[in-house]
Amino acid sequence: MPELGTLVLSLLDWYARNARDLPWRQTTDPYAIWISEVMLQQTQVKTVIPCWHRWMKKFPTINALARSKSDTVLKCWEGLGYYSRARNLHEAAQTIVSRHGGIIPRNPSEVLALPGIGRYTAGAICSIAFNLPEPILDGNAMRVLTRVFGIERDPRENETNKRLWKVAAQLVRRAAEFTTPTERACANFNQALMELGATTCTPRQARCSDCPIQEHCFAYQHGRVATVPKTPPRRTTLSCRLVAFVVAWKGRFLVRRRPEGKINAHLWEFPNLEANDNGARVTRLARQCLGFNLAAIQPLCSIAHTITRYRIRLDVFRGTAQSTPILGAQVLRWCTLKQLDDLAFPSAHRKIVRKIQAQILQGCPKRQQFRYAQNSMKSQATET
Repeated sequence: MPELGTLVLSLLDWYARNARDLPWRQTTDPYAIWISEVMLQQTQVKTVIPCWHRWMKKFPTINALARSKSDTVLKCWEGLGYYSRARNLHEAAQTIVSRHGGIIPRNPSEVLALPGIGRYTAGAICSIAFNLPEPILDGNAMRVLTRVFGIERDPRENETNKRLWKVAAQLVRRAAEFTTPTERACANFNQALMELGATTCTPRQARCSDCPIQEHCFAYQHGRVATVPKTPPRRTTLSCRLVAFVVAWKGRFLVRRRPEGKINAHLWEFPNLEANDNGARVTRLARQCLGFNLAAIQPLCSIAHTITRYRIRLDVFRGTAQSTPILGAQVLRWCTLKQLDDLAFPSAHRKIVRKIQAQILQGCPKRQQFRYAQNSMKSQATET
């Protein structure tokens, strides 16, 4: 068992010299830190940075987020995936405004009670923003702690996870003893723990020679870095084929909103259905999907993408409605190309929008191409 005080000080010293320059580390605003922590769940830092800037410009305060429409929030989240995070942020902001006067509470139990905030996010907000001795335990921190303390079981198993939270709590409380008016040791220690896992104590090919705590590390000392922590076998991936239809009618395109309770709920998409039978006729599939016949059907593109363990091939066809289709549900909408730009789409369907834009641009006279390209660039600038 390493001496906790020495371990904490070694990590604090390493972090002071090696921390990456990330925009949310330049502030102690709990709102800005909260947004960054939620974005960083399931998403790489390089993807999060422009999205975080975009979000903070669009919703600079909790009040601004709380009073925004759901569609606006989802549109601003576009490109980050796992859209339930955006919906939870919106709901939590409204709760903070109604119950806490628009100010994130400092009390950890009150933070934990907010919609969509679990133990990790609550600990991150309270320790990083308020320098409270609250533990954190993300995937990077788990990996560091299992290796250092020789915890060889799967860290997501219930008993092992409880043990790791206990260790993390002991460490951050030890860090609190080193806090001074000018040094935020709880905030810096928790960030150091995650930073070490993200940059040095990585899942494969860990850079142990650069590690500031290798002399305290059980896995390093016993040659077990490659086998600690124990990880469960990967779930079998499943292949799936979807067919989507871009339906044109008088310069507009048909889209539908994803239903509540489904993946990517409330986002917009082009009508589609599962079609693993590669021999199925496209005209029949179109009728089955749309409820009306589609004329002049042509292939548009194929898009490969992944959702959880599903490897999806999305075959996209373009066609024309033969007459004015009657839309029998509010979840369906006819949109101009500009209106499509204003809606929030899953990444695969956003690629379809870009493909349509490129086709239309290619068929325009040069002057119209220039104007259209300018408008498209402006639209894309609002997304980055």
